[in-house]
Amino acid sequence: MLVKTFGSAVYGIEAITITVEVNIAAGTKYFIVGLPDVAVKESYFRIESALKNTGFRMPRQQVVVNMAPADIKKEGSSYDLTIATAVLAASGQMEPENLDKYIIMGELSLDGSLQPIKGALPIAIQARKDGFKGFILPKQNAREAAIVNDLEVYGVDNIKEVAGFFNGDLNIGPEVVNTREEFYNSLSNYDSDFSEVKGQENIKRALEIAAAGGHNVILIGPPGAGKTMLARRLPSILPPLSLYESLETTKIHSVAGKLAAADALVTVRPFRSPHHTISDVALVGGVIYRSNCENT
Repeated sequence: MLVKTFGSAVYGIEAITITVEVNIAAGTKYFIVGLPDVAVKESYFRIESALKNTGFRMPRQQVVVNMAPADIKKEGSSYDLTIATAVLAASGQMEPENLDKYIIMGELSLDGSLQPIKGALPIAIQARKDGFKGFILPKQNAREAAIVNDLEVYGVDNIKEVAGFFNGDLNIGPEVVNTREEFYNSLSNYDSDFSEVKGQENIKRALEIAAAGGHNVILIGPPGAGKTMLARRLPSILPPLSLYESLETTKIHSVAGKLAAADALVTVRPFRSPHHTISDVALVGGVIYRSNCENT
C-alpha cells in the first residue's frame, strides 16, 4: 500500500515542502531514497524502536521510503515522525484519510516520545502558503509555530497521540497564540537595562548619540573596563522592534534552535557576544553566506 505524508526542509530561513512516500510490498528489506543524509537513514532504528515501545509494529515486508523532490538534500532527524506516520498508515495501523492536510515533523526517541525540532516557524509559514490545514509537531515547538495565522498547530508528546488523532480516538486542541498581544505584551522586556549602568558618563553619552543617530560604535579598552557590559545594554535604548522585524528575528532564532519552548516571538533586539578570535567568515555565517552567493 502506498501512502504519502508531508514534511519540510529548511534552507537558510526559508522552508520547502517535502513529500514522503512510503510503499509496503512483498519482501524483507527497508530502503530510503531521495538524497537523505546519515541522520535520515538512521531513522529506521528510531522508528522501529518507537513503534514497538508504543504498542505498534514495524512491518516485516519491503518498505520503500521516497523523499521528493529527490534532488534536494534531506538533513536531520526531524523526518522521523513524518516517515513513521506514513509507515503506520501504509501498514493499516492508522487511518490515512486526512494525512494530505497536514505537515508532520518531529524527532522520535526510542520510547516514542518526541524531541523538539529546528525551524518550526519557517515551516509553519510555508505550510500556510502551500494551503495545508494544519501542522503537527512536538509540543515544545507548538507556541513558535502557532504565531502563524490561519494554520492549525497541534503540539503532541508522542507518536501514539498522532495515531490517535488521525484514527479519531483522541481529541487534541490546536495551540492558540495571539500574535499581536504576545508581541506588545513582551515588547522591550530586556534582561539588562541601560539605566543599570552607574558612572561611565562619557561612554554612556557616546552610546546615546550612536543609538539616536543610528551610528556604528567601536569600544576599545582593557579587560574589565565594561565594554561588553555596556554593549549588552545598548539594545535597551534602541527603537523597539516592529512586528515584521520581530518575525524575521524569530525565524533566525528558530532555525538556529535558540528559541525557548515558552517563547513564541523574539520581541527584543538580540545581542551576540562572539569571541574576539572569531574569523570574518564565522562572524557573518559562512555556510549560509556562500549558499546565497551560489543561488544568485
